[in-house]
Amino acid sequence: MEYILFFETWIFLAILFACLEIFVPGGILLNLGIASLLVAIGVQQQILDTWILTLTTWFIIATFLLISVYFITERFFAGDTTVENVFEELDIYGKNVNVLEQIGPGTQSGRVEFQGSTWTALGDGSIIHAGSQASIVCKENISLIVEPTK
Repeated sequence: MEYILFFETWIFLAILFACLEIFVPGGILLNLGIASLLVAIGVQQQILDTWILTLTTWFIIATFLLISVYFITERFFAGDTTVENVFEELDIYGKNVNVLEQIGPGTQSGRVEFQGSTWTALGDGSIIHAGSQASIVCKENISLIVEPTK
């Protein structure tokens, strides 16, 4: 374990991590290279004189760099995020649909066309004839509840 205390070992690791960053982009290996460079300086200045202290210092510096660089990049280079409506029932309420099969009377289901697909539809008990327009009231499981358009 004596090679851990050599200045050249840490310089070699810093160069290796920096070169590997070309092939594995993302900044992680570059942060490990910077940590190796700082440890190399500590070894050269004889601040780090045991292998346990040297490795512990490298792990702490590398962890600190990874966390701090993450927060800095998130703050200044955050991607575009949009939060859309997660309740699709609110988005479909009031939309008009074409009735393909008669809906009703009573609880008899029919078919409507909505968003390029056909859906099972239930009405309010009245008859909604095929070929007419209906308005979506809500969605129940995989069926649409519709009412005749006025």
